[in-house]
Amino acid sequence: MVFWSIDTRETKKLYLYTHQKIIAKMNSTKAKERILFLTNLLNFHNHNYYVKNSSEISDREYDMLLKELESLELEFPQFADSNSPSQRVGSDITKNFQQAEHHFPMLSLSNTYSEGELKDFDNRVKKLLEGENYRYVCELKYDGLAISLLYEEGRLVRAVTRGDGKVGDDVTANVKTIKSIPLILNGDFPENFEIRGEIFMPKSDFAELNIIRVSDGDSPFANPRNAAAGSLKLQDPKEVDKRRLDCFLYYLSGEELPYPTHYENLMAAKRWGFKVPDFISKSDSIEEVFEMISYWNSHRDELNFEIDGIVIKVDSIEQQDSLGFTAKSPRWAIAYKFAAEQALTPLLSVDFQVGRTGAVTPVANLKPVQLSGTVVKRASLHNADIIAGLDLHYGDFVYVEKGGEIIPKIISVKKDLRPENAREVTFVSNCPECGSELIRQEGEAAFYCPNENSCPPQIKGKIEYFISRKAMNIDSLGGGTVELLYDNGVIKTPADLYDLRYEDILGLEKIIPAEEGKKEKRISLREKSADNIIKAVEDSKKIPFERVLFALGIRYVGETVAKIVARHFKTIENLQASDFETLKEVDEIGEKIAYSIIEYFSEQRNIEQINRLKKAGLQMEIAPEELVGDLLSGKTIVVSGVFEKYDRKTLKSLIEKEGGKNSGSISKKTSFVLAGDNMGPAKYEKANSLNIPIVSEDQFLKMIGK
Repeated sequence: MVFWSIDTRETKKLYLYTHQKIIAKMNSTKAKERILFLTNLLNFHNHNYYVKNSSEISDREYDMLLKELESLELEFPQFADSNSPSQRVGSDITKNFQQAEHHFPMLSLSNTYSEGELKDFDNRVKKLLEGENYRYVCELKYDGLAISLLYEEGRLVRAVTRGDGKVGDDVTANVKTIKSIPLILNGDFPENFEIRGEIFMPKSDFAELNIIRVSDGDSPFANPRNAAAGSLKLQDPKEVDKRRLDCFLYYLSGEELPYPTHYENLMAAKRWGFKVPDFISKSDSIEEVFEMISYWNSHRDELNFEIDGIVIKVDSIEQQDSLGFTAKSPRWAIAYKFAAEQALTPLLSVDFQVGRTGAVTPVANLKPVQLSGTVVKRASLHNADIIAGLDLHYGDFVYVEKGGEIIPKIISVKKDLRPENAREVTFVSNCPECGSELIRQEGEAAFYCPNENSCPPQIKGKIEYFISRKAMNIDSLGGGTVELLYDNGVIKTPADLYDLRYEDILGLEKIIPAEEGKKEKRISLREKSADNIIKAVEDSKKIPFERVLFALGIRYVGETVAKIVARHFKTIENLQASDFETLKEVDEIGEKIAYSIIEYFSEQRNIEQINRLKKAGLQMEIAPEELVGDLLSGKTIVVSGVFEKYDRKTLKSLIEKEGGKNSGSISKKTSFVLAGDNMGPAKYEKANSLNIPIVSEDQFLKMIGK
């Protein structure tokens, strides 16, 4: 398939036209041909200029072509295309961004800061691949905004930000203004696929933008990343276009990728028209990876864009599938982060904050200091042991760095600058919110407020956790609104949300005191907001049981454990009636989680809340379509190869639904290998050497009754 392929000598003929006269004489057939020709020609020149950094025509000539296309599309709107070059900048202002679900989760990468940790990663890969040869691909870690682009039949149909990894903002209209992102592809590409990358602002454009902002009386952006993120979320695509954003693409996903390796697929994407960066290298050993890290750590300032590390990926797609994922990140990739920037500044005071679980966290208030492109005023001190280890005193000059260049933390104290008679920073003994005496459980670093049912920040924290996107997803409520409802005595527990009435919340107000140099804020609930809250609460009753269980906030029962527990026990009654030994028998449930679940259900207050939620209509049992069978109960299965009827993701889901367990590597515990075409030779040999059965797709489907 070829959507644009141009003999550039033809372009010279175009400048002989006076396009207004031509348009007046054109019939629809000629107009359609001309629109297609101009579309292909402009796409060709866009690709040359924004991806290849070369140009065969002047800006004036390009503008003449674009104006002719716009005139034709206006005269013959039946032939206008939503992915036309003329649509790079939309005319309508986007009032808000719709949410869109990622087909494949956009997980974050695990980070490492030392060669030792990188060697540990390499050893884990080696162990899991059990003797197979493997290769790494090393890429720069771009400091921008992650984006997912969906293409169907060679056309851009959707652009979505990372969001929470499962759901992000649909920013398609704004992304179309980025000239390095092709709207229509060229070449032999898959029918449907997703490509991911990083939207960024080049350093030179960032500097120019800040000069303009300052001259206009606006505050300058702190760094190029903030500028890129802020620009992509502007409401008017025309304003986004002025920001001159750019985009590097670095990862393809789909069911029918053309090549078996990550590197080959990226090179194919470059041929289709994507701006795949040249800063990519293949490494056959971890030592070669270290060489690339060393080179770019000392040369990154020469680039016209920001980077903060190197990303290391296993090259083979089959080996990536074999290595699989944790709940948060792929096992086949890791990000090596360059050393964080540090700054020296005085400690002014320490606040003690109470979280949802009652954990008390000390936070340092600092004299504002510039660090990694942002102004830092506060830094986490984590716990009492960290404060004691730093020997921290009020007025100390402290070294601050951004952990992962995101969260500021104090790493050391410059004691020779300590003021005379400086007072030592000590951890509080009572809750700063409710006055309860703090406790510290054996083996834990944090101090806790035990007053979980009456301590305001704990109560509000539990409600905010309950309504969060991964839990009940009541998106019309946020931290500020929860605080407004709580402070007005409308809600005290998550169950109270389901008793809310429109008339109870309409007109509620809260005044937030002014910070230094700012005006006070007033939060109030108007008609539309009140309507949205009532509707969102009602809609949340459809949320499946596993997420309701997660929303309850049982300690140590996170998203993954909640899913395992829900599918095993099937109903809240079964879980409530389970004893310690029964819980421990569940896969991935250890003593700590089992004790926590038992403790949660021993509290009468929790039982009362569950009964109220059940009465309100929340899902307290697994849906019929989510019920787990037992045809594969107790079996461990390895999926390898390419399949005809289902993709690997679906097959793994079928295994889980029949009670089986997926594994990425073959061992003595493997029950059988579900093998498609192109099964890895090392896996095939290992299965035979251990006498492990190899089952075809058809045999497997018969096995589970499909």
